[in-house]
Amino acid sequence: MDVQAYLKRISVEKEEQLTLEYLAKLQKNHMEKIPFENLDVTRKVKINLIIDRFHEKVMKNGRGGFCYELNGLFQQLLTNLGYRSHLIACTVKRPKGWAKADTHAAIIVHLDRPYLVDVGFGDSVRKPIPLTGEEQTDVSGTYRVIEAGQSSFDLQRLDEDQWKTLYQFSTAGKNIEDFEEGCLYNQTSPDSTFTHGDIVTIGTSDGRITLSGLTVTITKNGQKEKWELSSEEEKIKFLKEHFHINI
Repeated sequence: MDVQAYLKRISVEKEEQLTLEYLAKLQKNHMEKIPFENLDVTRKVKINLIIDRFHEKVMKNGRGGFCYELNGLFQQLLTNLGYRSHLIACTVKRPKGWAKADTHAAIIVHLDRPYLVDVGFGDSVRKPIPLTGEEQTDVSGTYRVIEAGQSSFDLQRLDEDQWKTLYQFSTAGKNIEDFEEGCLYNQTSPDSTFTHGDIVTIGTSDGRITLSGLTVTITKNGQKEKWELSSEEEKIKFLKEHFHINI
């Protein structure tokens, strides 16, 4: 991995002290510089769980990716910088129930205590979050991680004064290859969120830009503006202008 190229892509200088503050800067900048996107999935471009291919796609070709690619790369960056971390498997909570078990990849980073770090879940917390129930607030909302059972935790977001579970996870370490079944499922299954249309989203300093199909949603300081693009040609132009993606 070309660490300097990675840090340049997310506009962060290398620091010698592996602090929580530096980790938070890496995570925030990553989520505001590299989009979450499924454009390969919808175009039937197979995604293999090979870190070198992730690196070529995201770093050399200026693309984004989904959880295996983004968190797979970010965990490798953290390892190269000297952080002690590992991938974990998570089960996403959808409005109508749980998704396929253990098909989302996130990261645990060990500092003074374990922290959940996730740069591959779209609109989610942009800072490391401890597993102690302490609330963390950023531009995207207020979050916490609570214990949900023996060796099980829930990531939750405060939504209209109620805590909503986003996903459940254990802290057991995983290798990127352990997500092979989940990666195939998320690329091919009609039950996968990612096989029904383009999804591209990136954080901004005051909100988020999201493209879903031809629908654009721009959030600034909690206020949402939504409109429809007129054509696929306009979508291609929008992708280049707002996400720096050429397809």
